[in-house]
Amino acid sequence: MIQQLVLIVHVIAAVVIIGLVLLQHGKGADMGAAFGSGSAGSLFGASGAANFLSRSTAALATVFFLTSMGLTYFSTPRAQSGVIKNIKTEQQAPAATIPAEVPKAEAGKPESKPAESKSNEIPK
Repeated sequence: MIQQLVLIVHVIAAVVIIGLVLLQHGKGADMGAAFGSGSAGSLFGASGAANFLSRSTAALATVFFLTSMGLTYFSTPRAQSGVIKNIKTEQQAPAATIPAEVPKAEAGKPESKPAESKSNEIPK
């Protein structure tokens, strides 16, 4: 419920900031007004709205920042229990099964030796 309310305030703040930024005139508009351009005749006059628009933009930017942080806070997953309860106790590893005896070569047959490699010899 609170997350939806913060999201609605966030979207409204974003749309109003866009509108306020588009209403403000840039720094180059004053130069155009000096040469008789019509850009100085804005909705609030030549310089009457500079303080109102800039202050309201700053206030809404602060609201936008705070709602962004609030949405981040609400979107993080929460642990269901304490840290100590989540720690698993160490379980003993099962003992490795070692065969009692390694089968030997059958009696009567000579043990086979591995073939010796001649790769260590330097060719002549």
